[in-house]
Amino acid sequence: MRGSWQESEVKIYIDHHTLERAEERGTDEEEIRDVIETGFPIEAKYGRLGKAKVYEFGRKRHGKYYEQKRVEVIYIKEGEEIRTITVYVFYGKWR
Repeated sequence: MRGSWQESEVKIYIDHHTLERAEERGTDEEEIRDVIETGFPIEAKYGRLGKAKVYEFGRKRHGKYYEQKRVEVIYIKEGEEIRTITVYVFYGKWR
């Protein structure tokens, strides 16, 4: 596991797989942490937890302009630790 973050005595561990997906999908470690700390809850399968957050984007990705992006983080909580499973990024407009 790579990375940890101390917030209200809960440690956040961002898995290597999550960081690889983040790079491919257009987000980073800072946004992943922000989503976990300040995002809104979303449904997740297999007893996992999820949070999402919408960010202003205002630029092109793969040749198409998008106003916003929605970052969703899937994770598990074990005691006082949060471990990420993966991250998804969607582009479009919300709100």
